Amino acid sequence: MPDTILRSLRVVTPSGVHPSAIHVTGGRIDRIADHEDIPSDGTLHDFGNDVIMAGVVDSHVHINEPGRTDWEGFRTATRAAAAGGITMVVDMPLNSIPPTTNVQNLEAKLVAMEGKCSVDVGLWGGAVPGNSIDLRPLLEAGVLGFKCFLIDSGVPEFPHLDERGLQLALETLRDTGAPLLVHAELPGPIESANPGGGLRSYNRFLQSRPAQSEVEAVRLVSEMCEKTGSRAHIVHLSAADALGELRRARERGLPLSAETTAHYLHFAAESIPDGATQYKCAPPIREGSNRERLWEALEEGLIELVVSDHSPCTPELKNLESGDFPSAWGGIASTQFLLPAVWTDAQARGIGLPSLARWLCEGPAHLAGIGDRKGRIAAGLDADFVIWSPESTFVVDAEIIQHRHKVTPYLGEELRGVVRETWLRGAAVFGRSASGPPRGMWVRR
Repeated sequence: MPDTILRSLRVVTPSGVHPSAIHVTGGRIDRIADHEDIPSDGTLHDFGNDVIMAGVVDSHVHINEPGRTDWEGFRTATRAAAAGGITMVVDMPLNSIPPTTNVQNLEAKLVAMEGKCSVDVGLWGGAVPGNSIDLRPLLEAGVLGFKCFLIDSGVPEFPHLDERGLQLALETLRDTGAPLLVHAELPGPIESANPGGGLRSYNRFLQSRPAQSEVEAVRLVSEMCEKTGSRAHIVHLSAADALGELRRARERGLPLSAETTAHYLHFAAESIPDGATQYKCAPPIREGSNRERLWEALEEGLIELVVSDHSPCTPELKNLESGDFPSAWGGIASTQFLLPAVWTDAQARGIGLPSLARWLCEGPAHLAGIGDRKGRIAAGLDADFVIWSPESTFVVDAEIIQHRHKVTPYLGEELRGVVRETWLRGAAVFGRSASGPPRGMWVRR
């Protein structure tokens, strides 16, 4: 008999949206039953017409602990995730000190996260020059895959790979099934850019990171996938001009996938004021016409998932007073608002809940290699859920922000989709039913 039953008139499963009762036993989904199939034993939680969806998996989060915990940390980042309906985040190997580039550094990360996590956490390892010998030991120790840069990462302890280094990393990972996540910008077009305007000009910053840098980088990664047969993934795709390279890779059957972010789908360059450095990220937020092409690629399935790329820093590093774009830290704090930001624009385009669940839940879980545990409402998977009202709206203000710092371009935005409760492995971790200490666990390979 189930120990817990959650039911709603709108339950999102791979087969669609239906009135259902989800029977949970021991933190896992036992079965999805008819709405009226309620055993006499077990505790019933009836959510009426609110949507029950699989917990969101945010596979691109910079938590920065240890080493830069004043930027963010496991306690605040995972609390924000829970408030946003996210039941698992995957932490990037930078900007923590030390970065997760060998087993010893991984162990430091595990010590830092112990007892602090409101949601489950997976870890990406890092591929940097000279550490190819560490990649397989890191996989054996539990990382889910690896992240690399093809351009300066912004922090000295995480240098970028050149073409030979990219090939070596992919060759090292051949036959492991683990993805190499690539920050796909090449330095050449950026070094050749000649932007005009003052230091506060957003247009100047946009010109300084031309789309061609992404196009050439995606082309290079595609060539390396073909040469090595290894799996690669383009993170935070910004430039729609690179979609042709992705399409050609798919037509050739190459193991190359891509994601984009909520901020590339929600904001547009034309609306960003000069000096508004809270919008700075790399690659940059591009024009509205570019944004529409990213949405089309999502609907086509060419882009398979959407993430937050939560990359916060201290307010001082954002140059909020001077508005100096070139020297401001490039990163957007956003994991709490991933679900409502994407839904706000998806529903405005007539896109439904099943597509949202594929992009925010199933796609990221598949990328991380945990699709047999998370990302769907199906028998045998973890009982991870977000219960939310798609019709309700809210305005982002500082009081509701759970991230360590309140600097975000979402401040003041009216978003659609209010999270009521978040459940992790059969127990509420956010909302009125939540209680007890943090119960998030490390999810390893």
